[in-house]
Amino acid sequence: MRTRSNSGVRLDYYQRVVHKLILDHQQPVTGLFPASPHNDHAWIRDNLYCILAVWGLSMAFKKIADQDEDRAKTYELEQSCVKLMRGLLMAMMQQKEKVEKFKSTQHPLDALHAKYSSATGRTVVKDDEWGHLQIDSISLYLLILAQMTASGLQIVFSLDEVAFIQNLIFYIESAYCTPDYGIWERGDKTNHGLPELNASSIGMAKAALEAMNELDLFGARGGPSSVIHVLADEAQKCQAVLQSMLPRESNSKELDSGLLSIISYPAFAVDDPQLIAKTRDAIVIKLQGKYGCKRFLRDGHKNPREDPNRLYYEPWELRMFENIECEWPLFFCYLILDYCFQGDKANVSDYTQRLEKIMLRNDDGIKLVPELYAVPADKADLEQHEPGSQDRIPLGRCPFIWAQSLYILGKLLQEGFLAVGELDPLNRRLCSEKKPDVVVQIVILAEDNEIRDKLLEYDLHAQTIAEVAPIEVQPARVLSYLYTYLGRNKKLGLSGRKSRDVGILSTSKLYSLNDRIFAFTPQNFDYEEYYMSRDPALLASTFMANVAFLGMSWKQMLGRPTITLLATQYLLDQGRIPMAMITTMKKLKSGYINGTRVTLGNLGDFLSTSAITNLSFLGSQEDGYPDKLNPRVQSYLEEHLLKSLSSKASCLARPAAGGGDRARALRRRMSVRGAIRKTRSINVDSETLGMEGEYAGPGKLERKPSWLEVDRASGRSPSPEDARKKFLANEVVYGGTSTTSLGAGTPTIEVTREQTPSPPKEGNSPGAAKAPRARVASESASVYAEQETDELLAALRETESLDEQGDILQYLVDAHGLDFNTGMLDNGRAVTVRELLKALYEKACAQKLWGLVRHTAGMLGKRVEDLAKAVTDLLVRQKQITVGMPPSNEHTITAPLPENELRQLIHLAYGDDESTAMLTQELLVYLAMFIRTEPQLFLEMLRLRVGLIIQVMATELSRTLSCDGEEASEHLLNLSPFEMKNLLYHILSGKEFAINSANSLCIVKEKLDKSKVGRGNFSIVSNKSTRYGKKSQIMLEGQSLQGNIDTAPLGEADRQGQWLRRRRLDGALNRVPRDFYPRVWAVLEKCQGLIIQGKILQPNLTQEMTSGELKFALAVETVLNSIPQPEYRQLVVEALMVLTLVVECKAVGHLGGAITVEHLVHKANQLFLDEQRRVGGDATLCCAKAEAGAGAALLCGGAAGVCQHLYDSAPSGSFGTMTHLARAAAALLLERLPHDAPLECAIT
Repeated sequence: MRTRSNSGVRLDYYQRVVHKLILDHQQPVTGLFPASPHNDHAWIRDNLYCILAVWGLSMAFKKIADQDEDRAKTYELEQSCVKLMRGLLMAMMQQKEKVEKFKSTQHPLDALHAKYSSATGRTVVKDDEWGHLQIDSISLYLLILAQMTASGLQIVFSLDEVAFIQNLIFYIESAYCTPDYGIWERGDKTNHGLPELNASSIGMAKAALEAMNELDLFGARGGPSSVIHVLADEAQKCQAVLQSMLPRESNSKELDSGLLSIISYPAFAVDDPQLIAKTRDAIVIKLQGKYGCKRFLRDGHKNPREDPNRLYYEPWELRMFENIECEWPLFFCYLILDYCFQGDKANVSDYTQRLEKIMLRNDDGIKLVPELYAVPADKADLEQHEPGSQDRIPLGRCPFIWAQSLYILGKLLQEGFLAVGELDPLNRRLCSEKKPDVVVQIVILAEDNEIRDKLLEYDLHAQTIAEVAPIEVQPARVLSYLYTYLGRNKKLGLSGRKSRDVGILSTSKLYSLNDRIFAFTPQNFDYEEYYMSRDPALLASTFMANVAFLGMSWKQMLGRPTITLLATQYLLDQGRIPMAMITTMKKLKSGYINGTRVTLGNLGDFLSTSAITNLSFLGSQEDGYPDKLNPRVQSYLEEHLLKSLSSKASCLARPAAGGGDRARALRRRMSVRGAIRKTRSINVDSETLGMEGEYAGPGKLERKPSWLEVDRASGRSPSPEDARKKFLANEVVYGGTSTTSLGAGTPTIEVTREQTPSPPKEGNSPGAAKAPRARVASESASVYAEQETDELLAALRETESLDEQGDILQYLVDAHGLDFNTGMLDNGRAVTVRELLKALYEKACAQKLWGLVRHTAGMLGKRVEDLAKAVTDLLVRQKQITVGMPPSNEHTITAPLPENELRQLIHLAYGDDESTAMLTQELLVYLAMFIRTEPQLFLEMLRLRVGLIIQVMATELSRTLSCDGEEASEHLLNLSPFEMKNLLYHILSGKEFAINSANSLCIVKEKLDKSKVGRGNFSIVSNKSTRYGKKSQIMLEGQSLQGNIDTAPLGEADRQGQWLRRRRLDGALNRVPRDFYPRVWAVLEKCQGLIIQGKILQPNLTQEMTSGELKFALAVETVLNSIPQPEYRQLVVEALMVLTLVVECKAVGHLGGAITVEHLVHKANQLFLDEQRRVGGDATLCCAKAEAGAGAALLCGGAAGVCQHLYDSAPSGSFGTMTHLARAAAALLLERLPHDAPLECAIT
């Protein structure tokens, strides 16, 4: 035998180590590794990490193969890897039914198992006996499969296996919104088996989706049918959620060392170098010890104080585990690999020394990595007082093969047997490198020659659809249909892709199919779906957002993105191309739009530079004709060659009315006028929002629940969806009593919510409402007899006004339901009310009457496209959502729901108020748009209360247009979608704004005619200066009319109302100062509880949860949300901040008993009023009057009995709220301090 080189000898040593520690345990039949000699269960995750050392060693041998034996060793090691990977594949394929089911349900009990028998590959525990749903382990399998295949191993043998792997991609696609049990198999850290959204699972899924995309599983020998396809948007969603979560792991774990596996080897899932460093530093600072890293804070596993007889922990127990959690050497192995990939030799040797100090040797002298180091039970107290002072003992398995395998990889890298590129043949490690700017290619196509010519007038050259042939242009829904054929397999019973969602990244590629090329228009431009796409300004702004999104998110794809836009007849506004479109297209010609590089051109010119994907999976693979199109796809494509849409609005044409009927018809019409208005529930009345100061006279001392108002806008009772069905059956409906209590010092009034669509007209005193009284379903029904429906239908034909048609149809729907046959005929077919509504909806869309559009869309049950996706986008970024009007009717959404359940929930929350239900859906979509593009707007906001946001939007309008609440809500519902989005943006960003209003005289002449309210096209303008007069610029048939509203009282109020408005906005948006929740945690540590609105935050919360935990923040927030008035809530937050300062400055050792936070606020108010009396300030006109008694506190109508002027004080300064709150806190502490001690007081 020839002499070996030194490197050969060293490798032979590693080969012996790997053989002894790892390969000796591999089961000969299945290829799996048992957990230990006494436990034959094989975990997917542990098996994958075990085999990495074997794979690394095989590549090292391949390089130095200086003898035939080395080649043989290489092959033997490689085949061990193949054997294991195939063993896991066979185990999972035996559960193919689960994969199929999970695609639809995402239910934990339908998940693939996390562990199998290493002897047979069959399942070892039942579905409900283990937390099987671990998306990270399936993702890790796919990631390592991709890396091994790319390195030249042949693991997948048949097309059936390819189909199964393609379905595993669908299995992990929804990782970004699927709570699972995570890398430690326990979900929530109390170990009660509650799955939660884990950053480590999402990161692993993102890495797997990117690694698998366009990968040929047959390696160099494959063809188009063995390629895996991933929709780029799915990985992008994981990326976005990951960005928003890190360095947090989940709701209950504020940090987890398992994140090391996704910020570096093996996943490399994070693109942002700063975020990687931030996460790594957080782990090193908070979790690293002498013996490794803790898995997460308060981890009870093998803890000396853990009760070994039960699996779960009581929430209060978790505090006992603090500072004595076990430390795992495994994480030193991850850190060594991380620094090897960075080329940071100093840190590599530092961590290697630390690791080798704590490794144990076996009889053969081989160094072993133990599983974990625990504190001995008798030293737990000492360790708790002085963390890191006690010696620990090794527990668990030794060697811990997962860690041992990573240790061996680290040694191979350090000694130069492997280069980092060999462990990562797909180059995932480069994903955080800087990339050149993306150029977005944009193609504008015209539907026909007429539109092409109209574009030419503006010097915009576009091709028609006919001219771009042979390239075919289709809407996005065609692409989503084609993708349902991906991964179908009859033999395995797999049905292909379930989700119908295709995002902008997918539609920005071109697709080839045999010899045809397809381009797809973006999904949010599908006109059939929804009214938001009828607003050209909104389309333009959505388009700009899409371009910016592509500029940021187009990564790891060959070629440039191409957006194909279709200019259709739909877009024309009275035959003209809208200006919003023209200005956007002109911007495109400049080459830059909002900082993203763009290039405008023809489809044909972009073929060579675009990303092109081959849709080879549409062949008839299973019938043996891979090159022939599947016949079903063939017929679908032929049907869908673009058709033009024609709308029919013929049913509402006007026949001439006979003279005699005219008067009766007029009378009839008067009786239904305002039917739509009566359904509104937006409440801008002063009571609930604490707005008295602006309009109310001094007489309003009694505060009553809003639905007792006799006012038309808010006087209707919220009633559930089913009221209408009962109503048709003409049953007698009993109102269910619901009790509302409106906070301090208000009598509790029992209120009956009548479950009827018609507003209560009279008898509305609180006394009358107390008794639940039966009443016939519709009062109006008794007035109008059956034969008069015909007169209404006649009136419907006569009237030109769409509003009147809307009112009549609203009445008909209330009285007869949507499917009532009107007796009209359209081409010999009977016409139902529903069809009339559809025609009205089309007309309202064409005339841009947005209030009517929203209402009819709601009545027709139209859904906002992507509603479920929008809600999911908000939820997965750790924002909870409530819908419904506070304080009595809010429903909280905490987990993603399917589309139809969401719609039911929203309609339930708003009763019959279709317009507001529609508006809520619309706002949810805008909120999701903003959180995707500008997540910084949502900092320090945990819960988005949409009902409150709507009320604040209406309040803002009533403030800027100085009109009353009813008109303001009418204005709000008539804003175009684009203006609505802008108003929401201004409210979120807290910018001041003014409103330029066109053709809307009703603002100047107050209440000139209620029916004209709100037809104005408002444009919302950012106000640079904070002070401005209330001027409406009103354009009336070309002449400009500068209407200056009487500014004396209100202009003054506007300058004054600045801080009140700021607090009201922050309170409504639930915005809190930075690090607010961890600081409240510190206050709770030092007192017996905090009382807010009668609800107690118990001090034991600090025992159950750590300070940075999301669950704790939500607990605090839930209590704060019980305060109905936003500005009062904000003062309570300020009071809490003062308490945190007291604690942080260590002013006192302990704050004593439970603290009622509102007492602080009221005490501060008292101090404020005393001072106002002393200096003769503004408040002497209301609350600080010399002779004011107890009842006078509400004179200025400030919320919760606090003076309006205090709400409107800046936080800082000698008259600021902080000064008064600090004095109030000092007074509180004075009561609680020992009196004999001398007090040192220095105010800085």
